[in-house]
Amino acid sequence: MGAAAVRASCCLVCGGATADRIEHLLLSLTTACPHLRVYLVDDAQQPALAALAGRYGAHYRPQPDWPRQARAHNRILREAAAAGSVYHLLLAPDIGLPLDAVARMVAYMEQHPDVGLLAPRVQDVDGRLQPLCSLLPGPLELLLGRCFPLLRRSSGRLARYQLHAGGYSRVMEVPVPPGCCLLMRVETVLRAGMFDERFLQRFDTVDLARRTACIARTVFVPHVTVLRHTVRDPTQTSARGWRRRSAALWWRCVSAWRYFDKWGWLRDAERDRINARALRQLGQARRQPDGVNPAGTDVAG
Repeated sequence: MGAAAVRASCCLVCGGATADRIEHLLLSLTTACPHLRVYLVDDAQQPALAALAGRYGAHYRPQPDWPRQARAHNRILREAAAAGSVYHLLLAPDIGLPLDAVARMVAYMEQHPDVGLLAPRVQDVDGRLQPLCSLLPGPLELLLGRCFPLLRRSSGRLARYQLHAGGYSRVMEVPVPPGCCLLMRVETVLRAGMFDERFLQRFDTVDLARRTACIARTVFVPHVTVLRHTVRDPTQTSARGWRRRSAALWWRCVSAWRYFDKWGWLRDAERDRINARALRQLGQARRQPDGVNPAGTDVAG
């Protein structure tokens, strides 16, 4: 079963990705799923992307107002829903897709109508697992990750937070999926209210996932694997790179503050319930991590 069997769409927010990287991804998508409706969101004003979109039959959507990812995704979600999409794939430009990845993800959701969000296994180009699923974050968890990362890792809190107990080798119901490659059931996401546009830096995905959990399941499937390419920023050591990192940290802190203001800081009964259910299903108390090395896979944002 492919994207031609059902109405499916894909949103690719380009950011600062190079035109070569975008072209490689468009080639993969159009080769594997020629009927997939692809939206190319240009939020960095790269003129070359318009020609690329035309070459591969994608729908070019420039965003000169720099709407941030949550707002851009909502705009495309509304457009995709109006066009009749049943499934909608969010894709980061650093993801490499095997030819059968989209079709297998759609097939799983077709067979499991109670699934609203679906995430594949993510590896780097060397085949190393990136455990990007997680529990719902609490303020203490984020503080430890920012200020005491070694303590967080050695204490086992990182492994617990990243759901290492499941080994990423079997289907898991997860509280928070990775946003870099995420298949959505459009009807479910519309019912959940789409993205909260106040959030950035992964908190938009966290917020959507916990609202979706009230009406559908969020599932990780290990039999679909995608590659995540590490993109080196040539300005990383320059003053420009320092400003970018500072701005990203600022917006992450702002998003965290807004998120905990919305859902609760130390007291969040729903967070506790969702996380406890996920850990209970994984058998956290009875099983050792399977095939995941906590010391070597610290990829939490």
